[in-house]
Amino acid sequence: MIIPVLPLAHERSASADESITAWALAARGGDSAAVDRFVRALHRDVIRYVAHLCADPQAVDDLAQDTFLRALGSLHRFEGRCSARTWLLAIARRAVADSIRSSAARPRPAGLPDWESAAELAQPRGLPGFDDGVALLELLAGLPDERREAFVLTQLLGLPYAEAAALSNCPVGTVRSRVARARATLLALLAAAEDPGPALVAA
Repeated sequence: MIIPVLPLAHERSASADESITAWALAARGGDSAAVDRFVRALHRDVIRYVAHLCADPQAVDDLAQDTFLRALGSLHRFEGRCSARTWLLAIARRAVADSIRSSAARPRPAGLPDWESAAELAQPRGLPGFDDGVALLELLAGLPDERREAFVLTQLLGLPYAEAAALSNCPVGTVRSRVARARATLLALLAAAEDPGPALVAA
């Protein structure tokens, strides 16, 4: 059975979001300890979100760093009208979009290294859930972009549907529909992977 190694955040603690938002506001006022807490609290969420939006796995760390640099440079404009998490993920979304536009404008080199093979060889083996986690990520990567984003925001990052809708610039009902369709697709793919059907008998 394929077991997700990425925990599904069905409910994000409201008090945790309030704390993170308070740290962002304190960081805006020059509190360096609050800056550190803010970055540490949201670093994993930003990495996950960017990884699911970005087509280039090698760019994820750079895009996450760019996101935090943009955010820290804009903290003076953050007023806490939405959660700091939603505000930061909106910045991450723009960073990825800018990167995609920039890449599209540049000519691509003809001989690209086989990063997938190199990354696979570099991964530790024998860890519980490693292969299952890779399989889950591959299934998520196969979803249409809008459904994958809605699923990641609500089910992996734990954003409320209303915040995910604001971040995606669409109605809440659309986010719910995208998540439901993503779940249905993932369940069908998981079922197919676990039960490939009767083996073919060679003639």
